[in-house]
Amino acid sequence: MRIPLRDTAAVAAGVLAPFAAALVLMPLRTSVTHTNLALLLVVVVVAVSAFGNRFAGALAALSAAAWFDFFHTEPYQSFHIEDRADIETAVLLLVVGLIVSQLAARARTMKRVAVTDATHLERLHGTTRLARAGTSSSDDVVRRVRQELVEVLELRACRFEYGTLIGRLPRLDPDGSAKVAGWIWDLERQGWPEGEIELRAIVHGRYQGRFLLTPEPGAVPPPLEARLVAADLAAQAAAALDDDSVSAGPRS
Repeated sequence: MRIPLRDTAAVAAGVLAPFAAALVLMPLRTSVTHTNLALLLVVVVVAVSAFGNRFAGALAALSAAAWFDFFHTEPYQSFHIEDRADIETAVLLLVVGLIVSQLAARARTMKRVAVTDATHLERLHGTTRLARAGTSSSDDVVRRVRQELVEVLELRACRFEYGTLIGRLPRLDPDGSAKVAGWIWDLERQGWPEGEIELRAIVHGRYQGRFLLTPEPGAVPPPLEARLVAADLAAQAAAALDDDSVSAGPRS
């Protein structure tokens, strides 16, 4: 599995940033208290955590405690500490660094979730507005949903097939689960099934067609929330097709 570049950079920063900060602070070790030096290193840990992830933050906390010991406690340039107060400061630096790193990473995660939820909501509202517009046809809604599905599910391609159901393709159900040949497919553990995956457009028990999803090769399936949004989008397309069925005529 490829590690995102941001995570790689965050891990590198978790190791190197506290080292660089401890090195820069060396001229101050005789004029600034060890407690204040430790607080400055905590700031570095928070910065790494905000940029990266929990692992990078924890690594930064360990690195900060180690380099504080090495550069700022006697005997210098050694990982041995003689003074009891310095031992307590180093331990507190590690504990506080671990705590604030996890809090900072959690805050970043919550922000990302909030942004994602707002994006999903806008997708649904945008499609609803299009469906209700008097100048838009069901075909316009289908095209819009196809585009949204490519983005929300991170697909390589998506097409819509009007008419009756043919064949037994892997299926993405309205509850976000997947089935292959009638059996539940574990998306989190097994990834996407091979080939196209159908997402049926059904409203009031009436089948209007299906979206055929083509994931990127080797792509990790999106979380359940994204799959539920995809199902809601397909339902909106089905509703538009159902409303337009009398005037639309037969599909090919």
